[in-house]
Amino acid sequence: MEYKASQSAKEKKLRRKEVLEKKKAIDEIIRKATSVKGHLVSFLPFCQYQRNGLSVYLESGNGDHLSFPTKKYIQNLLKVNMEKYYGQEWPTEEKVKRREMVVPEARYIFVRQSHANPISAETTRPEHGSDDGGIEQLVGFVHYRFVVEEDVPVAYVYELQLESCAKGKGLGKFLMQLVELIARKNKMGAVMLTVQKANEYAMNFYTNKLRYVISSISPSRVDPLIGAEKSYEILCRTFDPEAKGKLEE
Repeated sequence: MEYKASQSAKEKKLRRKEVLEKKKAIDEIIRKATSVKGHLVSFLPFCQYQRNGLSVYLESGNGDHLSFPTKKYIQNLLKVNMEKYYGQEWPTEEKVKRREMVVPEARYIFVRQSHANPISAETTRPEHGSDDGGIEQLVGFVHYRFVVEEDVPVAYVYELQLESCAKGKGLGKFLMQLVELIARKNKMGAVMLTVQKANEYAMNFYTNKLRYVISSISPSRVDPLIGAEKSYEILCRTFDPEAKGKLEE
């Protein structure tokens, strides 16, 4: 009995050690990914998009280094694009989003109009100064972060927002594919995001066009009764069997 108890104690100690080592490894992956200030440097050929009459270029940004005009732009575009889907919840949600957008961990891809081919369409605001002092027209952005979900390091897309003049031209798909490349390069197991159920366009875009699936951690899959009361779904695309087993199945 003493021998079995001793073996059991050793096995538990070994399992605890393995769990701690794995957590340490995951934390290090997140730390390294977050320490990179400009992920687009590794993907320079993808920093310009010229298709379907649209000519834009991409820039990296960090949440704690946003200029005041850029903050206002993000706030305005979020309100224009998302208020109708949140309804009465919007005032509270807007406050949350304003806090989220400026944390040091927030990473951005900004979409700026190219001078050579300006977009002739109505936008949410006039031209703004970019963070480097230049004057460029912002027409959208992606806000993402590196986080841990179910012991899996993931790139979580908090926002993908475009002006109406930049929609329907393949840009949204291009940006999500770029985020997936960034995620893979930084050893993430998946890309995840949250979508409002009322936003049928976005749900169709992610699930049908991009083949994202409702995650096993989404409320509707954790408990259908609770999920029915929630206004959102959590979607994901996994890159390896372990992530698939924890986030999809």
